[in-house]
Amino acid sequence: MLMWLRMAPALHLIFLLIIHRVSSADWIVKYRSSHICALKDSSVTMSCIFKHFTGQIRKVFWTKDPLKGVEPPDLSEDPEYSQRLQYLGDKQQNCTVRLSHVTKKDEHDYYFRIATNKAKRKWIGKSGVRLSVTDLQLESPERVTEGDSVRLTCKSSCKLTDTPTFIWYRNSERLMKVIIGNKLIFNSVSRKEAGNYSCGVQKHKYISPAVYLDVRYAPDTPVISICGSAVIISGDSVTLNCSSDSNPPAEISWFKGKTSVGSGRIFSISKISSDDSKKFKCRARNDHGEKYSDPVTLDVQYPPRNISVSGTDSGQLWFDSVSLMCISDANPPALNFSWFKENQSSAVGSGQSFSAVQSGRFYCEAHNPHGAQRSDAVTVTVQYAPKKTLISVSPCCVIMSKDSVTLSCSSDSNPPALNFSWFKGETFVGSGRIFNISKISSDDGGEYKCKARNDLGEKYSDPVTLNVQFGFILWSPEFAIGVFLGGGSAALLAVLYICLSKRKSRRSAVKESAISDTYAALDLQSTNSDLYNTLTSVQHRPAENSYSTLDPQSSSEHHNPPVRDNLPLINPLSSSLITG
Repeated sequence: MLMWLRMAPALHLIFLLIIHRVSSADWIVKYRSSHICALKDSSVTMSCIFKHFTGQIRKVFWTKDPLKGVEPPDLSEDPEYSQRLQYLGDKQQNCTVRLSHVTKKDEHDYYFRIATNKAKRKWIGKSGVRLSVTDLQLESPERVTEGDSVRLTCKSSCKLTDTPTFIWYRNSERLMKVIIGNKLIFNSVSRKEAGNYSCGVQKHKYISPAVYLDVRYAPDTPVISICGSAVIISGDSVTLNCSSDSNPPAEISWFKGKTSVGSGRIFSISKISSDDSKKFKCRARNDHGEKYSDPVTLDVQYPPRNISVSGTDSGQLWFDSVSLMCISDANPPALNFSWFKENQSSAVGSGQSFSAVQSGRFYCEAHNPHGAQRSDAVTVTVQYAPKKTLISVSPCCVIMSKDSVTLSCSSDSNPPALNFSWFKGETFVGSGRIFNISKISSDDGGEYKCKARNDLGEKYSDPVTLNVQFGFILWSPEFAIGVFLGGGSAALLAVLYICLSKRKSRRSAVKESAISDTYAALDLQSTNSDLYNTLTSVQHRPAENSYSTLDPQSSSEHHNPPVRDNLPLINPLSSSLITG
């Protein structure tokens, strides 16, 4: 037998036939291949040549699987072949035939048959052509791990007659790789190369069933996404989503800080609170490894709460003012603060810190975009050394010799001053808040001041000057002179009252015509003492009606004359006359 290979025109596979000389002197049939392995759904060309030497050829045809004693059927007349079988030869020497769309059912032995015009002259080309039909099956590992070396094999049930060029597809997309043989090799497979693979033969339409290449790998770093509003307010519902690329799919666990709080791809928090303002993370785990996400902090916003007031120093506050601080727990932090004094509706200050300069009960109010809240009131005691130390004098205005005088010392301080000291000039003269002088005299005149003291300090008052006034009264039935002399300053205080009255009839010794104006003069001769040394009375009256001496001590024995209206009055400060 002689065998050779040849490609068929129009993309059909030409199969080689085994040339066999039939042992007959009248005809010869040569098959160019005795066996053909064809790809499913392809077209098969079975080539042969023949010669005959006697008789005239009446009919030539192809048949299959002849049975002894049974007339072989003509395949061109068989409904299963008539539409797929095409005789390409002639009745002289070419007996080539083409069978298209071959399937497994077409696996038979095929023969060429000759019939002549001579009776009972029929020949069949024995040995014939055996046709095998194969499909393609892709062999792949059931599962592989990323980084493994992987080999995919495209297999057939028989060796294709022609040397095929295999082509490969992933997810129905042809791979533009140079493939040698029927194997597709990945030296280090990656997750990107997972997918449905199939193979085929170049210039043929048939493609193998797809096989999934399952590339398994550890989880990538998970990523947490937050579903809902961008601003999370206390009381809202929040959903967290954990996503991670892995094969097989990873088991997801959730952690709040280091505490496990749930599992599953989705983690929901209903009525979220500020306690949830912590770091959340998720873990993705499968058979090939595990990874944790980066932590995500939930920014839960809420109005001010737990408002309190604190001082800058603990214990007693020994300052002229007390610095208070308003402490607030809020998100976002409170930026607006108001300060109130208890039982007052209007604010007394603003800002997070406040300086209280007086004692009382104070509270603060903190504000942020979500609300406001007040603190409890705190008692503030501002303690300070004495200040504004003052002296009050009783009686006020004119102090007469032998009067009783009371000096009182007052001071603004906290705690109240309990220690008071009195000084005349620089000389200590007494203690206590009240200083009494009974029967004051000229020796008691001068500058007085007091000193108030508490545990924090002391303060002197401004000095107060006491002017002790001396006085006596001159009067007669005809006139009265009141003189008040200031000790030391020689200031003249005089009030002159001149009372004229009609002489009564029982005083016959006095003549009405003798009544004349009376003049009184005061002669101030001494500047060295607080007393006037002389007092002169001048009047144009008879000697028997004149008063030679005015004794202030005996003035009580005299009757006060009636006071005349519209008489001159001497200004006691300027010694000038003032008319009333």
